[in-house]
Amino acid sequence: MNAESLLVSASINIGFALLILTLFSILRKQPSNSPIYFARRLSQHHHLSFHHRFTFRRLLPSLGWIRFALCVTEEEILDSCGLDVLIFIRLFKFGIKFFLVCSVIGLFILLPLNFIAGNGGHSKISGSMDAFTISNIGKGSNWLWVHFSCLYVVSCYGLYLLYKEYDDNLRKRLRQLHNLRHQPNQFTVLVREIPLCVEHNARDCSVDHFFSKYHPHTYQSYQILYDGEDLDKLFNQAKSIKREIEKLRHNSLRKHKFQSEALHNDARIERLKEILQEIVGKIQHTQTKEELRAKELPVAFVTFTSRWGAALAAQSQQISNPLLWITEMAPEPRDVLWRNLVTPYKYLPLYKFSVYVAASLLTVFFAVPVTAVQGIAKFERLKKWFPPAMAVQLIPGLRSIVTGYLPSVILNSFVYIVPFAVIEMAKLAGYVSRSRKDIRACNMVFYFLVGNVFFLSLLSGSLLEQIGESFSHPRDFPSRLATAATAQADFFMTYILTNGLSGFSLEILQAGLLTWDTIKSRMWDRGKKKQPYLYSLPYYRIIPFVSLVILIGMVYAVVAPLLLPFLVGYFCLGYVVFVNQIQNVYTTTYETCGQYWPYIHHYILVAIVIMQITMMGLFGLKSKPSASFSIIPLLVFTLIFNEYCKMRFLPTFCHCSVKDARDRDDFDEKTDLMEANLHNAIDAYSPPCLCPPDIEDEESSSLEPLINPV
Repeated sequence: MNAESLLVSASINIGFALLILTLFSILRKQPSNSPIYFARRLSQHHHLSFHHRFTFRRLLPSLGWIRFALCVTEEEILDSCGLDVLIFIRLFKFGIKFFLVCSVIGLFILLPLNFIAGNGGHSKISGSMDAFTISNIGKGSNWLWVHFSCLYVVSCYGLYLLYKEYDDNLRKRLRQLHNLRHQPNQFTVLVREIPLCVEHNARDCSVDHFFSKYHPHTYQSYQILYDGEDLDKLFNQAKSIKREIEKLRHNSLRKHKFQSEALHNDARIERLKEILQEIVGKIQHTQTKEELRAKELPVAFVTFTSRWGAALAAQSQQISNPLLWITEMAPEPRDVLWRNLVTPYKYLPLYKFSVYVAASLLTVFFAVPVTAVQGIAKFERLKKWFPPAMAVQLIPGLRSIVTGYLPSVILNSFVYIVPFAVIEMAKLAGYVSRSRKDIRACNMVFYFLVGNVFFLSLLSGSLLEQIGESFSHPRDFPSRLATAATAQADFFMTYILTNGLSGFSLEILQAGLLTWDTIKSRMWDRGKKKQPYLYSLPYYRIIPFVSLVILIGMVYAVVAPLLLPFLVGYFCLGYVVFVNQIQNVYTTTYETCGQYWPYIHHYILVAIVIMQITMMGLFGLKSKPSASFSIIPLLVFTLIFNEYCKMRFLPTFCHCSVKDARDRDDFDEKTDLMEANLHNAIDAYSPPCLCPPDIEDEESSSLEPLINPV
């Protein structure tokens, strides 16, 4: 590792982060920026205290937002944002707990040992950072048993934290499901592949006949779904005309117009109103029962009189043919992706396979920029590929910026667009809910990052040769991985600095949104009241990157302990930034009651396994085969631990137990809430194509909608 390049990268990232955070602390005090930095609070009609009269205090940076974030408790996050958000925040707390202990071990045991007991004299004299890594320990040295012992301690501590988190999150999930007894999805089942009723040639009566016969004591009602593409187009046309009418009225009120222009606007508004009424008539005609009968889909939401009945129906096979009457617990009404329910169930495997193929192609094509980044990071290789690069040596300090800071910036810039590309792919896979789509996108982004940012960055020095050797000699893979890992410690250190300091700082600044708001308010929205910019927390964009940093940190916990303090700082900054974001900026658009945690658990376990395999190869390179073989029991124990967690915890995250459903029913009956919660569930899953659009005549004294429900 090059100490000068690392110092330059750290200085640039720390300076940039301080500048951005200072700018944020000033901008958040300006009332005009409240729709960006307090969007969630404004949407909930919370009172915000601003000094509307200009004072110099508004131009002074402050640390009040940090104190606020540190004072927020887990119970407050759970009550205001839900369990999914809490699990997301606990991921940062897991990183702090884990790498804080690792830092104590690394800085007070491994780092002095690597420097003092090592035989890398050249490293010490030349100022290379390799003097503080395991590379400095000589082959066959008995000091390697200290590293072996630390590996066992780190692995066992990580597994202990994982078990504790899983158990705690499971208890919180059961408590959250109990607290959210009013949610309609606890009474509702999604039914797909409904066959036609032979007698009436319709699907709605087929649903009623089937569940009345086979679930007579718990069946309540149903809501058949329709292909609402035509209605969606009409709704969009109506909303577009409504916006045009409002724009014309706004332009008339903003300035004093000439009489001829005012008359022209009034005449145009009247014409638009006539067109709007025609569209209203078409919508009402299309929403009639006769017209909808031809648009029926083989999909329905079926409501039961109890959670117990819904759980039994959702988790059992209805008939001998498993491709008909397919049931599952319904997602929340706000979580449903109505358009994806139009996709025939039998085509879903083809859609998902196409998405995985597209993600694989993206992974392959991404190998080009990653390889180029590694070429920049290694100056000797860069001179060989691009001889004019030797001119960089003529300017003092420029080489450190080019090889230390620039590669991580370029890689982060390329990787930034990947989650957005993957979430667009996931939309095409036919998932019935936003939560399921985001979780699958999380999976794809994580494995993309592991394959490209981690493994490809390690092996990109001679990519094809490394991959070919790994396939032809799979037993040598641990040693090849270990060789590459020790050589790339400096690159990953600068990557974490850039991803954490610069990435988190830009996240809280919301630079893109701030620029867009400035342009919009100066041009076409001048004079209009600002609306808060409400967005949901992008789990698919953040969780995979944080999990990748955990993977990198675990692999280098024993190899290069100097990386560990940077990781503690990374997770501390991430915790403060995202507590602020979830309290002030992001809104909650769905609640899965913790279904993200099994996937996060899996990501961290993958990191522990890769760490152990890397250390097996490293001890083999250091001529310590006994230490390599001694890791095998630890690896087996880790895999057994994973299987135990799957058996002990995972089913409760995927299914609803009959006992828990019955207990919640009994509690509601004792408190006289059963009837109210059931009534809430009956009308909760009305399709958007059957609902009247929110279109009103603002000049009318009445508040009657222009489109009345059918």
